[in-house]
Amino acid sequence: MGLLQDWRKYAYSVDINSKSGKVIWDRYFKDEKAVYEQLLADPSNVVKGTVKELAEKYNMELRHMVGFLDGINDSLNEPNPIEQMTEDTEVKLDINLEKLYYYMVEAKADWLYELPMWDNLLSEERRKEIYIQQKKSGTIVKKKKVGRNDLCPCGSGKKYKKCCGANA
Repeated sequence: MGLLQDWRKYAYSVDINSKSGKVIWDRYFKDEKAVYEQLLADPSNVVKGTVKELAEKYNMELRHMVGFLDGINDSLNEPNPIEQMTEDTEVKLDINLEKLYYYMVEAKADWLYELPMWDNLLSEERRKEIYIQQKKSGTIVKKKKVGRNDLCPCGSGKKYKKCCGANA
């Protein structure tokens, strides 16, 4: 079993509301926040290394680092090969800040997207734009149903029932 599959089995096989689930996820979220605080302090520094080296560098369990890499992968300018990852796989954390912020909002990870480092990285206005953009992306907008006695949306000036609705 690969590292990513091992992480997913470990993390997602427990109920997050159970005692053991809370222990696993609380520890992971604490580790995750610590890594993001360091990465966002100097985002121009592209961090590189093997999975094992990064786990050691950030004082994380190897499987927590794998979970972190899984979580950040869509926010990188160049995604890492996480599906085939071993502890000796070279990874690079070249972060796209706007994507990262977007995905943090999507994950409802307020402990991450409210980190004070964001004040120096994206303007408050830009963060609000990204936040709204992400929230709207999950909103389904239903078109108003055309009533049979309404004007036809094709612009003919006729009632819908005598125009496009006659064939429906």
